[in-house]
Amino acid sequence: MAIRVVRRRTRPSGVARTARVDRRTKNLLRRIEPGEVAVIDHEDLDRVAAEGLVEKGVSGVVNAARSISGRYPNLGPLILVENGVPLIDGVGTLLLSKIREGDSVRVEGDSVFAGGHVAAVGIRQTRESVTADMEVARHRLAEQFESFAQNTVEFIGRERDLLFGGSGLPELRHDLTSRHALVVVRGYNYKEDLAALKPYIREVRPVLIGVDGGADALLEHGYKPHLIVGDMDSVSERALRSGAEIVVHAYPNGYAPGEERLRALGMPFKTLQVSGTSEDMAFLLAHGKGADLIVAVGSHGNLREFLDKGRMGMASTFLVRLRVGEILVDAKGVSRMYRGRVRGRDAALLVGAALLAIVTVVAISPPLRLLVRLLYESVRAFVFRVTH
Repeated sequence: MAIRVVRRRTRPSGVARTARVDRRTKNLLRRIEPGEVAVIDHEDLDRVAAEGLVEKGVSGVVNAARSISGRYPNLGPLILVENGVPLIDGVGTLLLSKIREGDSVRVEGDSVFAGGHVAAVGIRQTRESVTADMEVARHRLAEQFESFAQNTVEFIGRERDLLFGGSGLPELRHDLTSRHALVVVRGYNYKEDLAALKPYIREVRPVLIGVDGGADALLEHGYKPHLIVGDMDSVSERALRSGAEIVVHAYPNGYAPGEERLRALGMPFKTLQVSGTSEDMAFLLAHGKGADLIVAVGSHGNLREFLDKGRMGMASTFLVRLRVGEILVDAKGVSRMYRGRVRGRDAALLVGAALLAIVTVVAISPPLRLLVRLLYESVRAFVFRVTH
């Protein structure tokens, strides 16, 4: 898979920078500014998180965990080093208590300095070290498939009624019967997918479903989401107040992390209890409510992307794809097959507007009225000569 390299100015090493600290990388991405240092605790750094850090223009990444554990060949670390972002790995979780949000830190070699003292020492990753780790991880994929098979059986046992009978799906205000549903995940290449689908969205007018931050992606591109589904941990208040119908993802034990936030905002919502991921929940919801076609934007589509979600997430994703596969298509396929067309009504309106403009100009201009009269007399004389 090709690594997208973002050309950016390299910043001098050893310069003190502001630190942004968060155990969850997607939360940190909402507030980090260009030139700052990201201090995270993200084992097996995935592609989406790495691309987000590069786009934000971070001057360095300090990871308390291992950015590539060897569980599978994840792309995140390679994306960072390919784009010239210093990556210090495996510094330990103690650093998250030593460095606070907004502290000034300095990254030199494999060390992190705060307040003039060494705060932590880790592994300074290079392209060669990441490539070597990825090669080792490739040989361990068989172990992941064994775990995947076990988790798949467990997931079928838990969610059999939902997968095959639609049990537990909430009643929706929006009718999806015989309509297209566009499910947007703030994942792989979602910006490119949404840009390519403009003609399709304008003419087909599908039901727009945002999965957590996918609702903000729709708003950024000028679309208003009809439904927002997920645990509500990465969706903005602006999106929640956009008028969309909200379905909260609750876990098998009944805990729904988004409920408290929505109650505090006074937002009405419905709940769907499922052990899969929020992305899978959106597909099951659209399928169960009778959608004719589900178009996926930014979702996971291949083995490496499934593994980025973790073993448990991979099981639900695989089975849900099998369940809704007959009506599920990727946005890239739709954009290649679908071409915008000029509707007859639009063409008629365009011609009518042009004729109205011509008549108006002729009516208010004496020279043009005279020209039209002369043309009329010439045509009438020609017709007379031909007919007589």
